[in-house]
Amino acid sequence: MRSGLTIGKAAKRAGASIQALRYYERRGLLKPDDRLESGYRLYGEEAVRRLQFIKNAQGLGFSLAEIARLLRLRVGRKAQCAQVRRQAQARLDHVREKIAGLRAIETILQRLIRTCAAEGTTDSCPILETVAGPARDGNRGNSIY
Repeated sequence: MRSGLTIGKAAKRAGASIQALRYYERRGLLKPDDRLESGYRLYGEEAVRRLQFIKNAQGLGFSLAEIARLLRLRVGRKAQCAQVRRQAQARLDHVREKIAGLRAIETILQRLIRTCAAEGTTDSCPILETVAGPARDGNRGNSIY
């Protein structure tokens, strides 16, 4: 009998779902080590480590395309660590841009909340008026920008 882990066991060991494992397979990020005559996929420990790598990289915000590049660098032992560093720096820059965007949203929401007296009906709610955008007559009214 051939050795290896079934798809369910490999997924469980890596902390992933069977559907995720199949999806990564379709995307070319992962492949089974072997197949039984019945068609069942068998995965080895390296496949489990690769799956864990994919999940961990996703947790850091890397896209699947970026993960594919990292995996190629990981396998290509001649690759320079500087290449990996550049990808990590690009990811960090992207995260910082997102944080700046979220801080801007936070400031706008704080301003909107301060303008709302929380009294009256929603037909005169400054938050709803601002989110609705400019009035049809062209006046911006309560603008958040």
